[in-house]
Amino acid sequence: MFRTAPAYLAVALAGLFSPSVYATDVIMRTSLGDIPVELFDEEAPATVANFLSYVRDGSFDDVVVHRLEPGFVIQAGGYKVIDGVINVGPIKDPVQNEPGISNTRGTLSMAKLQGDPDSATNQWFINLADNEDLDSQNGGFAVFGRVTGDGMQVVDAIGDLQRWNLNAAGFTSTPLIDFDGTGSLGLDNFVILDVDEVVDFPVNPGLNDAWYQPSTDGQGLFFTVYPDGGTLFLSWFTFEVERPGEDVTAVIGDPGHRWITAQGPFEGNRAELSATITRGGVFDSASPSPVNDLDVGTLVVEFAGCDRALVNYAFPELGLHGTVVVERVVADNIALCEVLADAAESD
Repeated sequence: MFRTAPAYLAVALAGLFSPSVYATDVIMRTSLGDIPVELFDEEAPATVANFLSYVRDGSFDDVVVHRLEPGFVIQAGGYKVIDGVINVGPIKDPVQNEPGISNTRGTLSMAKLQGDPDSATNQWFINLADNEDLDSQNGGFAVFGRVTGDGMQVVDAIGDLQRWNLNAAGFTSTPLIDFDGTGSLGLDNFVILDVDEVVDFPVNPGLNDAWYQPSTDGQGLFFTVYPDGGTLFLSWFTFEVERPGEDVTAVIGDPGHRWITAQGPFEGNRAELSATITRGGVFDSASPSPVNDLDVGTLVVEFAGCDRALVNYAFPELGLHGTVVVERVVADNIALCEVLADAAESD
């Protein structure tokens, strides 16, 4: 029997970080071809979350590649076509810098203001060459993904375009298609792209199971999918990490036993949940005692398949946020999950 953990939840959550192979994929669909990209969810979680927030709300649809520096970078994200006119795109709060991965050829990195390492918002660039000098400039430029497949052929095609100074802010070194400097410019002359998240896995009841982060003892999650209601339910619990003495008896419902529960809708491979922490009460008691539910924030769960998921949590009421990669405790339900996923994809 395990007694309940007295440790504060922040300690529990902090122990869940460890390397993983989880990665989100996106496709940049340009007027010259598609660029597949693998994002580094775990190495740069805040940067990837920031980038995906622009992807998911459509801010990176009809984006213009506004800058080309041959043999160095192509840059986009800051300008887009709005109502048939190129304009400044939406800008959200800056993201904290996450340097560490080298700016080698084919990597994606965040652009930022000179002298301000934590100023990146919506502009990003693809390295056309090995630009390791960027690893130390301005606090280091945060690499958060890499081009995969044949994507660099498209990137290099953009890099080979003639660039023009259009005498407008942000457009002093702009690659243009089929333009010789005469006549008026049309949207067809610009390199315009959409960034789409690759989602090819559907949430299904085969995910119902106990999940955990292997490097962290005593903590885990239960997922329950309600397909008819399109809802995912999650419970996150913490136990003591060391076995207590034989004379110690577990008391379910002790205040130190910390539970977070969350539920919300799912679509594709992703669920957005509202989280609650419950204090007080005694499980299955003949004498009811008061229960206090505190809304603490949100969780976003993204399933990479039947045996792996990424959990992003933001609990402002507790001063906690971060990213957790989890896998199943046992593999019993994987076969069912795969059958249901295949059936959903064939519908």
